Amino acid sequence: MAEKPVDNATSNTQQRARALRDMLLDALHAMSSMDEVAELQQTGSTEKAPDGVLDRIASLTGSALRLGARATDTSLRVGRALINSQDQLRAMLTAGQSLKDIREVAGLTLSEMSEALNLKDKTLLEAIENGTATLSFELILRLASLVARNDPIPFILRTTRNYNPEVWQLLNDWGVGRIPLQFEREREFINIFRRHDDARTLSDEGFRKVLDFTRQSFEMSLHFIEQQEQELAEQKARLSSNTDATPAHGKAGKSVR
Repeated sequence: MAEKPVDNATSNTQQRARALRDMLLDALHAMSSMDEVAELQQTGSTEKAPDGVLDRIASLTGSALRLGARATDTSLRVGRALINSQDQLRAMLTAGQSLKDIREVAGLTLSEMSEALNLKDKTLLEAIENGTATLSFELILRLASLVARNDPIPFILRTTRNYNPEVWQLLNDWGVGRIPLQFEREREFINIFRRHDDARTLSDEGFRKVLDFTRQSFEMSLHFIEQQEQELAEQKARLSSNTDATPAHGKAGKSVR
């Protein structure tokens, strides 16, 4: 039987959704790293560091401009809204007012927020707040780092849904609800590396060997555990099926004299 041809459109959609998911995860990791630096400063762990070095690092990582290595001027392009739907217009107006409220509560002026986001067009945020400009997904992530650090996921998802329905649909179809779980799993995996300072002293060749071995071990373990979980699921399904098929035993009836 001939294999079913790959749907290029579906493949491209999945790749785009995966890229957006990875960008969102990168943003969450950057926010978490900023929080870790701030925590070190508050706990007094800066004593062993050279004078001012953590302050300089914090000033770099604390800027919304550094919220992802992928940032470029191109990625910050924000298009003027061409509204084809009254529903979307209303959603953008509501989102713009919400963003204005958040900015004012934070005590930031339009100019200050524009500077924090490294926006060359100082009138851009004003247009967004008025509902006449749209936000790129990356700029939404940068805004989240600035005004929603403590709880970024709801802000990101709500704003994306209002400004980028297509992006929202891609993320939603991909399973955006699992993003927090994926983030926690990635952090655990990253921390394995961070706990081994010796890995930082390896040569490039040595590190590549460790990386190749780790990749092979991970893939082998993943395959083994997937098989285990599949067999366990099948056993549970059979047990449940047998239980449902077993007739219930009623109480014995009274004997007739």
